[in-house]
Amino acid sequence: MAESKDHLWKAQDDAPEPLEDLVKTGAHPLGLDVGTSKVVAARRDSKDVACSFQLNAFIPVPYSPVTERTIAQQSEIHHFRDGGEIVIFGSATDRFANMFNAETRRTMADGLINPNEKLAWPVLEQILKTLVPKPTAANEVLAFSVPAAPPGREAQLTYHEATLRKFLQSMGYRAMAINEGLAVIFSELEDHNFSGIGVSCGGGMCNATLAFLSIPSIMVSLPKAGDFIDRSVGEAVGEHATRVKVIKEEGLDLTRSPRDKLEKALHIYYEDVVETLVETLRGAISQVDSLPKTDRALPIVLSGGTAKPRGFRELFERALRSRRFPVEISEIRMSADPLTSTARGAHIAAMFEK
Repeated sequence: MAESKDHLWKAQDDAPEPLEDLVKTGAHPLGLDVGTSKVVAARRDSKDVACSFQLNAFIPVPYSPVTERTIAQQSEIHHFRDGGEIVIFGSATDRFANMFNAETRRTMADGLINPNEKLAWPVLEQILKTLVPKPTAANEVLAFSVPAAPPGREAQLTYHEATLRKFLQSMGYRAMAINEGLAVIFSELEDHNFSGIGVSCGGGMCNATLAFLSIPSIMVSLPKAGDFIDRSVGEAVGEHATRVKVIKEEGLDLTRSPRDKLEKALHIYYEDVVETLVETLRGAISQVDSLPKTDRALPIVLSGGTAKPRGFRELFERALRSRRFPVEISEIRMSADPLTSTARGAHIAAMFEK
């Protein structure tokens, strides 16, 4: 048994092949993080991976010829007309929502295409078109992220994944789906032979995946993340969720004592999300009869916009250390860039496809 484990982990001590050597000459694989809050695209630009994003949200405003002409003159405002309304979508949405003291609308809810929003797919399609260029060659590979199936919503995930794949294929890509937590592992744990736990805390969901040598053993999702925090805080303090989101992203510090009622509520709901996430992950791993054998502790990498506030890692570590965890953990660290980690991991997955 010891010999087989040594053989299993031998590659971890060898210098890995540079990932860029995997890409065929002239090929331009694309990675896409289709998140509830943001859509992020990653593609190699010369020797670096360049990322671009759009807010995955929209807000309609009343149509008039003057309004349409004025908005059309602003190149940074993406929009289209829908009957008696002009639909503002993408990164200008929050600005319009704050201007009119209104809530933004989302194309996705809890990590999947929103079934209760009639404009969900038309808007998401337009957002994708701003980020995904036409392929430079036939069957160019594009890997897009999908969450783990939420309990009882497997059919909805099937629809979500198939809808995205068919649209991306219609653009000329060879589209493949990659689990969101596994994408984080691809992005952040190459130095551990893609072994460890990748956690992505986004707007609609928290996703976590445990993988050994890139092979996932556990994939879980929790429909409780940034949007849940924004809504819950908003209801507690009588504020729009959009406004809570702006305040949260402007510099929430979870290491500092709350200065007002809103910050106190943010601390409370962040703790609730992290405690639930850690317990969900612990429970899922505990229920597995046999995990691959390893004599090495595993790292955990945290990513996603909801994980960005200062002190999130420490909050997660306290929750983890307060309970018996089924596998030994070597470290808990933040990803190099929490907002782009999933997209960059999807890009790596696309690079591996021949």
